[in-house]
Amino acid sequence: MARSSADDMELRRACEAAIEGKQKVVLSIRVAKSRGVWGKAGKLGRHMAKPRVLAITTKSKGQRTKAFLRVLKYSSGGVLEPAKIYKLKHLSKVEVIQNDPSGCTFMLGFDNLRSQSVAPPQWTMRNKDDRNRLLLCILNMCKEILGRLPKTVGIDIVEMALWAKPAKIYKLKHLSKVEVIQNDPSGCTFMLGFDNLRSQSVAPPQWTMRNKDDRNRLLLCILNMCKEILGRLPKTVGIDIVEMALWAKENTPAVTNQVSTEDGPVASLVTQNDSQVTVERDLVSQAEEEDMEALLGIYVMGIGEAEAFSERLKRELLALEAANVHALLENEPIIEEIESRNNKLELQSVSNKLLIEELDKLLEHLQIPSEWEAALTGGSFDEANMIKNIEACEWLTDAIRNLEVPNLDSCYAKLRAVKEKRAEFILLKCTFVRRASEFLRNYFPSLVDLMINDKSYFSQRGLLKRPDHAELRYKCRTYARLLQHIKSLDKNCLGPLRKAYCHSLNLLLRREVREFANELRASTKASRNPNLWLEGPTASNQTANNADTSSLSEAYSKMLTVFIPLFVDESSFFVHFMCFEVSTVTPPDAPGVDRTASSGSGTNEENLSKMDAVGNDVKPSNNPAELAMLNECLQELLDGAQEDFYSVVDWACKIDPMCCISMHGITERYLSGQKADAAGFVRLLLDDLETRISVHFSRFVDDACYQIERHERNVRPAGVIPYVPRLTISAFEFLNLFTRMVSIMFVTLERIAQTDPKYSDIVLLENYAAFQNSLYDLANVVPTLAKFYHQASESYEQACLRHINMVIYIVNFKWDTYLEAGFLMYRTTSLQHFEKLFQFARRIEELTFTIPTEEIPFQVGMSKVDLRKTLKSSLSGLDKTISAMYRKLQKNLTSEELLPSLWDKCKNEFLDKYGSFFQLVAKIYPNETIPTVSEMRELLASM
Repeated sequence: MARSSADDMELRRACEAAIEGKQKVVLSIRVAKSRGVWGKAGKLGRHMAKPRVLAITTKSKGQRTKAFLRVLKYSSGGVLEPAKIYKLKHLSKVEVIQNDPSGCTFMLGFDNLRSQSVAPPQWTMRNKDDRNRLLLCILNMCKEILGRLPKTVGIDIVEMALWAKPAKIYKLKHLSKVEVIQNDPSGCTFMLGFDNLRSQSVAPPQWTMRNKDDRNRLLLCILNMCKEILGRLPKTVGIDIVEMALWAKENTPAVTNQVSTEDGPVASLVTQNDSQVTVERDLVSQAEEEDMEALLGIYVMGIGEAEAFSERLKRELLALEAANVHALLENEPIIEEIESRNNKLELQSVSNKLLIEELDKLLEHLQIPSEWEAALTGGSFDEANMIKNIEACEWLTDAIRNLEVPNLDSCYAKLRAVKEKRAEFILLKCTFVRRASEFLRNYFPSLVDLMINDKSYFSQRGLLKRPDHAELRYKCRTYARLLQHIKSLDKNCLGPLRKAYCHSLNLLLRREVREFANELRASTKASRNPNLWLEGPTASNQTANNADTSSLSEAYSKMLTVFIPLFVDESSFFVHFMCFEVSTVTPPDAPGVDRTASSGSGTNEENLSKMDAVGNDVKPSNNPAELAMLNECLQELLDGAQEDFYSVVDWACKIDPMCCISMHGITERYLSGQKADAAGFVRLLLDDLETRISVHFSRFVDDACYQIERHERNVRPAGVIPYVPRLTISAFEFLNLFTRMVSIMFVTLERIAQTDPKYSDIVLLENYAAFQNSLYDLANVVPTLAKFYHQASESYEQACLRHINMVIYIVNFKWDTYLEAGFLMYRTTSLQHFEKLFQFARRIEELTFTIPTEEIPFQVGMSKVDLRKTLKSSLSGLDKTISAMYRKLQKNLTSEELLPSLWDKCKNEFLDKYGSFFQLVAKIYPNETIPTVSEMRELLASM
């Protein structure tokens, strides 16, 4: 019977530690616990099996011995701890479960259980040998200690007897030789020679143990039995007597004895404590013992002093080794050889350690976590699972990148395992990309269908509804990071996704534009009949009708105000969402672009910045191929919406052709603000609208000229020709439109200038100057235009005066530092050279109204000394100060042609102020000398 690995010394020691050594462990074995019912063939595996350890223990009290069956379980830390204990004297029944074909499952019945209705536990062994070993041990204990056997059910007695009978049997009295095989480096293989074998020419079998401890345990048991029973020891070869003696002191192996019972021979386990012998005395022959006694006599030691003798031998062995080392040290070649060998061993050890670390890192790269594999191959794409999907994508991206040559050593990249794992990762990537793409291709149309089916979302009769895509974009943003990872994994899969998104959103935008345009035309109060400008008699209410048609241009403006920002925002969102690497920034001062009006959220692209899969910002590349693909997608996204814009333009121009002028200006204002790449289709739309309006107006002018020429042939030469007053009304309409546009322009210009007070005067003077230059010729012949020209000229002069005074008074700023409460603080200090000078002059003027002029030099801060300090601080380094004035004037001016005239105005203004100061000083301080106005004028002229 081979010893089972389920019953080993380590397990027995663990059991002894669990019961704290209170009882002796005879047998311990690992089992699986489950539940069953007596006499019923219950289905196996119905209840969850639990790992347990069964231990047969005994406890001796005097000459009386008690036997127990202990059940031990594993704690959460993997340590054995007692669970239950049964007394074998109450064992009444042993039943092997019949419906288990392996025959490894049995039940033990005890007659002292409180409730016999509760099914006893079923115990399942790993194999039939383990079952037989445990049951035989239990039956032997019952027979030896209790003198009886329990009832057995389902056990084949003959089969167990045959199993217990050994395959071969040797009598130890014929054992003549025990030899340990020398060519086995582990020392676990040995042979046993018997002198009664029929053929001594046949080599005896070799026996190999699992380890040296098992070998020593068996050989010590054999030698002990030979010594006790036969009174002699066999010949031993290749056995280290000292080593076995030391091992025997530290270990107490079990000894297997044959016990005869009525049912036949069975195995019984005892320990060496029951048959203790002196190892040093038993392991030697008679001759060797005599030699040992003679050797001990030399050291004056008794035969019982083996431990002292062992210590003495160790000390002498150390001395011999020291002598050998000393001899080796005197031999230099041997030392060099040893050092070289040690260095190689050390290098090999370090290399092996580094290799193991590298292999561990490589194995980490080759492993696929089960949770990520489940998410990539079959996970859901619902909003709640997106975080897990994103993390799985990030892991997959890193895993593929880590197996590429820049991140992985080229020697590892050629390994077959790495290639196979990379192929597995690529397959996993393709599977995930295919699943995600299919989901998104179905997801986009489903969102749009929900909105299209809701009629309250669109404009209805009597209600103009501004489109609101905030919720749509919010739901799309949920999958923005997923699209970025899809692009990093496979760029080619974005094409179908972009087309699916464009097609779905195009249906929604066209429906919104069509419903809005229809309701806009229906709700606009305008004449149903078109205005005939040069036909028929002049009506008295012609001017009123023309004034009412201004609502047409307002309707057109409302159409652009609602949908142009919406188109731009949708285009920009599309660029970000679908991971285009192009510029999408629209200038913040683009006319008429209301960022909060189109989507209702105010944050369209702010929360959707372009990043790659690892979170790094992606800079726009402006790749021509990328731009071409973007324009193609934007065309598909917004195509068809222009038809309703065309219909609104045609409708307005048909009712009142004069509204073409205002609509042209409105279109031009929106067109100038669309600079971003994402607004490509919007620019094309506005260009087409502008061209269409121009065509309508040109057609109107051509028709008017034709009607005038035709009227010449048909009119009777009497009275007022009809087209004369109508043409005057047309001119009046032109002027009204121009007046309105210019007024709005002036107001807008003032508002823009106030956004940055530091440069407000520069913005005003440059724009008013440009307006004057462009209108100069027309203003000379059109009095109405001359009014706006003079208004712009006056505003220009005011802006110039304010800016020049600022340049004169405050030339520059500088930063300086100071300490306050132990902290270093910063502040700005203006270099006010001439401001002190002219402030002194203003104080003189103020005092002349309250006190006589001769008393002014005696006022605080107005003495001659104060005057001299002011002159010294203001006029010292005058050339540098004037140069700084010129640089200040030139610094922020974008129109270089205005610089000469502004510099002349600055010099004249400075000389006027200085002349006033000079006259006051000559009057109040007649004896003080200061530079004259002429000298100052010459200095300015020379610079």
